[in-house]
Amino acid sequence: MRTQVGIVGAGPAGLTLAHLLHREGIESVVLEDRSRDHVEHRIRAGVLEQGTVDLLTGAGVGERLRREGLVHHGIELQFDGERHRIPLSDLAGGRSIVIYGQTEVVKDLILARLEAGAPLLFEVDDVTVHELETVRPLIRFRHDGGDHELECDVLAGCDGFHGVCRPSIPDGLLRMFSREYPYGWLGILAAVAPSNDELVYTHHERGFALRSLRSPELSRLYLQCRPDEDLDEWPDERIWEELRLRVGALEEGPVLEKGVTGMRSVVVEPMQHGRLFLAGDAAHIVPPTGAKGLNLAIADVRVLAEAIVDFYRTGTTTALDSYSARCLARVWRAEHFSWWMTSMLHRPDRPDDFDLKLQLSQLRYVTSSNAAATSLAENYVGLPW
Repeated sequence: MRTQVGIVGAGPAGLTLAHLLHREGIESVVLEDRSRDHVEHRIRAGVLEQGTVDLLTGAGVGERLRREGLVHHGIELQFDGERHRIPLSDLAGGRSIVIYGQTEVVKDLILARLEAGAPLLFEVDDVTVHELETVRPLIRFRHDGGDHELECDVLAGCDGFHGVCRPSIPDGLLRMFSREYPYGWLGILAAVAPSNDELVYTHHERGFALRSLRSPELSRLYLQCRPDEDLDEWPDERIWEELRLRVGALEEGPVLEKGVTGMRSVVVEPMQHGRLFLAGDAAHIVPPTGAKGLNLAIADVRVLAEAIVDFYRTGTTTALDSYSARCLARVWRAEHFSWWMTSMLHRPDRPDDFDLKLQLSQLRYVTSSNAAATSLAENYVGLPW
């Protein structure tokens, strides 16, 4: 088999890259080890930056996003029993965020791919990548009981942190920067109307909490917990009780999904080797506090798509060669913002009065200083592309 761009991973990064290339007349094959049903229903992020919304809309896959997405112009910070609104759009030049689940983004992109009749293979096994330092990298895999070999000009590793692409780069060529956090998020999806029109980030002595949403009928709620929390110790009644203690009164309803997410920061440098280019979680992880994971993945493939288009138009690799440097500038800004939000809002592992006073001082500054609030707003809605 032969194609121009081989893409490993059918998450938002891989599917968006394939769609952008298709619109430019560049062929690609997308390989995914999970089933279509699994990919379309795994619960992930739900906050889209202005730039992400603009890209998806401009690429022709934003019709349902415009119709069903919930535009938000602010967020709220709650601490010391009081709420303070950060008017994102007022502070960030009119830019906003949109609540629209990653699962919905993926569904839209898969539908567009299938309607275009372009190759998208699910339930692919034994994927390996080879000849990365040549002009003809290879992907070997099994599908429908047969062995296949796919030759391409460019290989995009969009297969997540535990994928095969990054570990295929020879030892010693990548540097990994990481930080593990001593807490996680216990998240639930509940069949109840959100109790607030905007996201509420809560700092509390019992731990962080977040009121979010997925639709006018579905609430997404989070509690700070241990990263190794046993869900059996958290029946629904205990979750609702803890939420009330941390955030105050709220409507309750049936819990549809429940899970614990550990928190870490990871960046790999460089994000490329030979003709292999890493994008999204394959290259970086952010704690979810800043709502940056999905948005960084889309930003990566926007840069990569532009570089691939330039490669085929000019015959030079100048843009491809600068891919990692261009992406990492944005990645590190998002990493810092996510770390800052996380550090300001979460109860430390071994808290003392000094830590608490520092956090409250920072929160008061952010909610009383126009300059500090503007910095938060600009980063939250996403820096201009």
